[in-house]
Amino acid sequence: MSNELPIQKIEELVDQLLADQPEFFKVQVKIKPTNNIKVYIDGDNGLPIDRCVKFNRKLYAMLEEAALYPEGEFSLEVSSPGISEPLKLHRQYVKNIGRLVEVVFLDGETKEGKLLQVTEEDLLLEHTSGKGKKAVTQQLVIPFNNIKTTTVQIQF
Repeated sequence: MSNELPIQKIEELVDQLLADQPEFFKVQVKIKPTNNIKVYIDGDNGLPIDRCVKFNRKLYAMLEEAALYPEGEFSLEVSSPGISEPLKLHRQYVKNIGRLVEVVFLDGETKEGKLLQVTEEDLLLEHTSGKGKKAVTQQLVIPFNNIKTTTVQIQF
C-alpha cells in the first residue's frame, strides 16, 4: 500500500487537532515502512514538550478511531522539526527572523547571514564577508524560488 493516502488522512487529522490552536502548525507527516508515523508540528513561539505529549495522545486516539491500521499496528511520534532540519514553511522563516541561517541556492552556492525580513516571495539576508577592517556587510534579497534549502545555524 502506498503511503500517499494514509499521509493525506493523517494530515487531515493533524489539521483537525490544531484547528483550535492557531499558534501551532503542521510542518510535515512522514510514515516509515513499519507504520512508524512521524508528525512534525511547530509553534510560532516554539513547541513545549508538554504540548507535544498532549498532541501525541489526542492524535493517537484519533488514529485508532479512524482505523487506518485495523490491528492498531502503528507507532506515533509527535515532535517539532529538529534544529538541523531545513525550514519548509513560510511560517518557519517568519519565526526565525533575527537568527543566523545558511541558505543553499539551487546552483549549490551557499550564503550565511542573519535573516532580517521575509515576504511572500523572498527573504532579506544580512551577509558579512571578509574579516576585520576589510569586512563588508551587505543585505541580499533572495527569492524563494532560487533557494534549495535554508537551515538555522546554532551559535555558541
